[in-house]
Amino acid sequence: MAPLTSRRLSLSIVLLLAAFALSAAVCSSLGSSRYTLLDLLRHEADQETARAMILRVRLPRILMAALAGAALGAAGAVFQAVLRNPLADPYILGVSGGAALGAFAATALGLPALAPVLPVRETAAFLGAIATVAILFLLSSARGRIVSYPMLLIGVIMNTVYLALILLIETVVEFSRLHGVRLWMIGTIPIEEYGLLLWLSVVLVAGIVGLALYGRDLNLLSAGEEAARSLGVTVERTRIVTVVLASLVTAAVVSVAGPIGFVGLIVPHAARLLFGPDHRLLVPASAVTGAIFLIVADTVARTVMAPTEIPVGVVTALCGGPFFLWLYRRRAGGGYFE
Repeated sequence: MAPLTSRRLSLSIVLLLAAFALSAAVCSSLGSSRYTLLDLLRHEADQETARAMILRVRLPRILMAALAGAALGAAGAVFQAVLRNPLADPYILGVSGGAALGAFAATALGLPALAPVLPVRETAAFLGAIATVAILFLLSSARGRIVSYPMLLIGVIMNTVYLALILLIETVVEFSRLHGVRLWMIGTIPIEEYGLLLWLSVVLVAGIVGLALYGRDLNLLSAGEEAARSLGVTVERTRIVTVVLASLVTAAVVSVAGPIGFVGLIVPHAARLLFGPDHRLLVPASAVTGAIFLIVADTVARTVMAPTEIPVGVVTALCGGPFFLWLYRRRAGGGYFE
């Protein structure tokens, strides 16, 4: 792979954004109804219906899928670099599960209704994600070093515990407070107002840009702590800042769309194959690739059995589960980061 230059970085981002715009345009014309983008330009009797279908239903959902995919893709790339583990992913590590438990508990307690102006559910999701990361680092540290592979087992166990707690809360809390929670727990893209999408995009773009700015440090950190320290990287600060930012963007997505699995696993590897391992490009490339992937996955989820919709988490799990097993087998035989 050629070394990363400003020209290559700019060209790659432009091409990715063009692919994103194309995928969004195509997917906005697909659905159980026959309306397409061309119907917005025609002066026909049902133009208002077409406008409502595309601009009020499909486009907000596409934008929400893009934001969720971008956040999970970038977070996955960062977790894989910081932990030096190609199997790391916010969902597998339990970070998404911790965020889901925090958001679910806040909703069950009725806290968002007490302070509707404040981002209560998002804050609770972030605290759940950060608590999970803290437990992961605490339990997987040995003699002052972080051992990455036990994190996978710890993450599986924590996900199981989180699911049990969520089911316990669901059992004892009034059902009307938790309407639609089952689909949310699988991972589903909701149709949100443009105001919420704007607020969410500001948070996620700021977080992803912050992660991309640590691209050079992530390159050195993925080569090993000793090498990174010898080249001037403050390992502890880099690890804390990047993990907090990755947890923030993950929690923001989970609080709205639920714990969508395997996006953070599949997307960084696909972006690494296409654009190389340099995190100065890999992080933004994973974000845009994740946006495209989740837009397409959600379009499949809402059209493959139309008019019945399936949760997008089902589609990503069917893609990500076999990919995880293949990657694990490849890793066992000597693969990534060896």
